Amino acid sequence: MATILTVDDSPSIRQMIKLVLGPAGHAVVEAGDGSEGLSKAKAQNFDLVITDLNMPVMNGMQMIKALRALPSFVGIPIVFLTTESDDAVKQEAKAAGATGWITKPFKPEQLLAVVAKLVRA
Repeated sequence: MATILTVDDSPSIRQMIKLVLGPAGHAVVEAGDGSEGLSKAKAQNFDLVITDLNMPVMNGMQMIKALRALPSFVGIPIVFLTTESDDAVKQEAKAAGATGWITKPFKPEQLLAVVAKLVRA
């Protein structure tokens, strides 16, 4: 299945994503902020990135812009998983290169459906 990078400063959210996606056959790699996520993305190939917006060190928007500057991330889907639901922020995220948006709290089946739709594993 897919190798997925999840970037969130909340260990419990990262754990929940892993508990949902792991049993579905996906490998989940965790990062605690955008800077760590960017480093891991440069070191390994991923089929999908799921990131929070508001994080210390480097936020999700900054990380997406940095990822989209990498040739290896041109066609890789990136989904925001965040409490933010403002339309202006969603438009900014889309302009930065985000593929999709899931608002927290999320339902496990919603996350699985988005991953199934975006990942061609």
